[in-house]
Amino acid sequence: MISFDTMIIGAGAAGLMAAGLAAKSGCRVMLVDHSEKVGEKIRISGGGRCNFTNIHTKPAHFISGNPHFSKSALAQYTPRDFIALVDQYGIAYHEKSRGQLFCDNSATDIINMLLEECRKYGVTFSFGTQIDSVVREENGDYLCRTSKGEFTSSSLVIATGGLSIPKTGATSFGYSIARQFGLKIVPTRAALVPLTFDDSFLDLARDLSGLSVDPSVISCNGISFEEALLFTHRGLSGPAILQISSYWKNGTPIQINLLPLENMVERLKSARKTDPKKMLRSVLENFLPVRLAHALAKLSGYDEQMVNLADKKIDHIVKFLKSWEVMPSGTEGYRTAEVTAGGVDTNDLSSKTMEAKSVPGLYFIGEVVDVTGHLGGFNFQWAWSSAAACARHLASKKIAP
Repeated sequence: MISFDTMIIGAGAAGLMAAGLAAKSGCRVMLVDHSEKVGEKIRISGGGRCNFTNIHTKPAHFISGNPHFSKSALAQYTPRDFIALVDQYGIAYHEKSRGQLFCDNSATDIINMLLEECRKYGVTFSFGTQIDSVVREENGDYLCRTSKGEFTSSSLVIATGGLSIPKTGATSFGYSIARQFGLKIVPTRAALVPLTFDDSFLDLARDLSGLSVDPSVISCNGISFEEALLFTHRGLSGPAILQISSYWKNGTPIQINLLPLENMVERLKSARKTDPKKMLRSVLENFLPVRLAHALAKLSGYDEQMVNLADKKIDHIVKFLKSWEVMPSGTEGYRTAEVTAGGVDTNDLSSKTMEAKSVPGLYFIGEVVDVTGHLGGFNFQWAWSSAAACARHLASKKIAP
């Protein structure tokens, strides 16, 4: 039986980061994953270029049962710290928009960087390894029985992620371990995910599939996002929809403002004067894709010549264009969700160290925790920051007398 200071289960973003940092601080680290191919969510992220952080990261960009929980970890390890590591490896990157940083070349640059940090400081890899059981022994050590033998460690870090994108190897293992040791789980759900629809709206979405509106403002439950919206054959997607999906609850409508930057009352009244014989759908073509303009004019109930549109009708049309209320039937689920909302209850963890309050030496980091970032690099930053907070504490225990 081989012993380590720390055993980390899960070789995704958080696990790789924690392994490298803990080993750098002198810990003997074993990194285990059930897959032979690690860092898969990194590899497919950002269209293959990995939106690895956001320079504007703040706690306000995260959803959690405890909105303050992320503050400590984010302060301990900032986007600037991760960018310094990226710069150290000479990885070229660019800011796309809204503070989002992407690799110029490939997401594999980030995976290779993290793996090299692990190799450099002597992390022991055990990939393609199934965990059969985890037991906490009387002396406080953790005994892990695996498909490749038994291992013990004084600390155990769970970095197994959530349920999103099962093709990357996502499982519920982390939640099972949390429950085994008495920690609570905030109910999980797919987040940053396209919304689906039934009936007439689904027919409309299919007819408009491929059309985008940028910007649009999507609102739900008092939260709004101004980004692009995309019609698909299943319903609605695009950044604005992915963002609002993290806040949407079943049975709740969303409101769509398709023309947030336009004074449409003024625009339509002006068109009534200058083009009185034009149909509403033709006027809307000046502001929206043609197919969408025609569909919305029909849905408004006032696709008439502009001369016939009295002020009350124009007010109704504008209200429709700027607060179109639609009712999603659901989401596309974990299959396409970028992240999993919910997870290990933050009330059961230390926000400074990510250690379970009631189980010494047991840590949970990254997506498995009930901390979910907005779209745009925030979830990767949470992975780096929560991993760093954990690794720092592991290192302090290593050097403690």
